[in-house]
Amino acid sequence: MAEKKAAKKTKSFEQTLWESADKLRGTVASSEYKHIVLSLIFLKFVSDKFEARKQELIDEGQGDFVEMVEFYTMKNVFFLSEESRWSTIIREAKQEDIALRIDTALHTIEKTNKSLRGALPDNYFSRQGLEPRNLASLIDTINNIDTTADREEDVVGRVYEYFLGNFAASEGQRGGEFYTPKCVVNLIAEMIEPYRGKIYDPCCGSGGMFVQSIKFIESHEGNKKDISIYGQEQTSTTYKLAKMNLAIRGIAANFGDVPADTFFKDQHPDLKADFIMANPPFNLKGWRGADELVDDPRWGGYDVPPTGNANYAWILHMVSKLSENGIAGFVLANGSMSTNTKGEGEIRKKLIENDLVDCMIALPGQLFYTTQIPVCLWFITKNKKAQQFDDERKAFRDRSGETLFIDARNMGTLIDRTHKELTSDDLAEITRTYHAWRGEPKDGTYEDQAGFCKSASLDEIKANDYVLTPGRYVGAAELEDDGVPFEEKMAELTQTLYQQMAESEKLDIMIKENLEGLGYEK
Repeated sequence: MAEKKAAKKTKSFEQTLWESADKLRGTVASSEYKHIVLSLIFLKFVSDKFEARKQELIDEGQGDFVEMVEFYTMKNVFFLSEESRWSTIIREAKQEDIALRIDTALHTIEKTNKSLRGALPDNYFSRQGLEPRNLASLIDTINNIDTTADREEDVVGRVYEYFLGNFAASEGQRGGEFYTPKCVVNLIAEMIEPYRGKIYDPCCGSGGMFVQSIKFIESHEGNKKDISIYGQEQTSTTYKLAKMNLAIRGIAANFGDVPADTFFKDQHPDLKADFIMANPPFNLKGWRGADELVDDPRWGGYDVPPTGNANYAWILHMVSKLSENGIAGFVLANGSMSTNTKGEGEIRKKLIENDLVDCMIALPGQLFYTTQIPVCLWFITKNKKAQQFDDERKAFRDRSGETLFIDARNMGTLIDRTHKELTSDDLAEITRTYHAWRGEPKDGTYEDQAGFCKSASLDEIKANDYVLTPGRYVGAAELEDDGVPFEEKMAELTQTLYQQMAESEKLDIMIKENLEGLGYEK
């Protein structure tokens, strides 16, 4: 009951934001709504954190220090000068120059907090030419949101996802602007277990992958200081959102010096990551790398990914970024598992023969707000050999020449009429299966399960023309025997069929009589 109530509250919060943002229609492009809303939510969020810390100092008898920066930064809280505080914005919301005042507040925050350099919009609100009364109405709505009430809720990411969903059809699904559902990010994180080392996302969008990764580490009593975060994003406004999204959580990250195209201006050319988590733009069209990046070292040993679809360019880019023991988990459209278009099949064949594909998961539909395209998860590793770790509960067996296939299409629960979510039980079953197959003692012994999972050899994959669709390998689930003898069951079914046929004859006669009564005789 509590869960349903919480879900309803979230939806109401999102819908209220949408209705308020919709008042901006006519004065600003709809594609800018999300950036306006998220910037204001950021301002409210950091202000709420500032005010909470200020009250804490007063309660501790340290009221003399409430205007000293050090007493905020020591608790990983941004210090805000008077003109940057939400209370000031609320007080001045009805002023004609409120857009300029918001820009000034954001500029001052960025100037006085080094970790926010390059993260906040520059004169953004003034440039939009916003109607003051509509902006004031939006500020009023956001003022009613307690951004710090739920520590588990990714407010920025959730609103970002909601706004993308509303505009996906009209804006088009541009590269780098996919917000990945939390259940999918959690699944990837639980599968690859990014406890320590370098984490990389080559198309990080608003940074949701990193936020959920940190939550995963903290929920498993890990230390976020044991990891380093690297990302890249092409769209300037989204690049700023990503920096903002992590900065308000005190997460240090390297997103490169500028927003840039990952293929044509790689911001981390020498990076070797221990973990890669990504949701590349599905079936990205117009990719021209086959013409302009023919000799790129990232394709080393493979054919140049074909023009027209960047799926395999993303795969090879990520393979090139993995450390010698690295593992990547990423989302792609289902077509990537079986395509033979323009040489993609040859690249997949070589990936398989090089023994890089560790696990393939077919996901249920309706998980994403921004697309209805069926998707899958790829897990690629540079090392399938046996490994032993400091934690005695964790060890990998030698999986050379094997790939695990999981068909999770029947999992998930509808959270509304059009969207599904993988439950915690779903996530646990999938990850436990993978970890047991990898040989981790804490997860028990692995066994193939018809209709759900299958450990296939390289020869079996060859026999299936190097297609990686899990349904080809797991087969159909076994039906439970209900204990009724075949003869008895057949007699019952036959009797039912005869009854239905007799009923059909009666209905045919009635229909014929009605037609004749209406003058439609044979």
